[in-house]
Amino acid sequence: MIDPDALARGIFLLAAFSLSGWLQTRWLPGSALESLRVPLDAGLHLRGRRLFGANKTLRGLVVMVPASGLTCLGLGAALSLAPRAADHLWDLGPGGYALLGLVGGLGFMLGELPNSFVKRQLDVAPGGAPRGRLAATACFIADRLDSILGLLLAVHLTFGLPAGTWLVVLLAGPVVHWLFNVLLWRRGFKARPA
Repeated sequence: MIDPDALARGIFLLAAFSLSGWLQTRWLPGSALESLRVPLDAGLHLRGRRLFGANKTLRGLVVMVPASGLTCLGLGAALSLAPRAADHLWDLGPGGYALLGLVGGLGFMLGELPNSFVKRQLDVAPGGAPRGRLAATACFIADRLDSILGLLLAVHLTFGLPAGTWLVVLLAGPVVHWLFNVLLWRRGFKARPA
């Protein structure tokens, strides 16, 4: 059985980062962000292949990190109005919840980079899937978990997370993440829903 603190923190993170993801899908189409389509790898190559590829840009960081800070701040503030609802969360003020979101958002975005690096080195095109059922399945799983692991690790190292929170987010998070990918695909931001 997962203790109430772990469950509440997991639900909080899932809700806050789902809202952050939604905000990201609302802002990414904006032409004002086109100037931020600067590759995080600065066009660098290793073994003749890009480090992360063209899809990993400053634009995602500039949207997701502040969006995560704002959603955690807003959700924390809303829950503070009903103190019993916040009993099982972190004992943080508004600035603490904003920092939790900023740290988590940065971890979420940076967590995708090792997976992108490996895929580029294996000649998987940005936004593409590898050939072969086993490789495609492995990439599908890695794509669902990479950013979630980055989020959890960043928040754990900064604020601490019980094991139950890891379990809640690792079980529910990949489903939520996949649903956002489907939303991005339907809106034309991704070549495939996976």
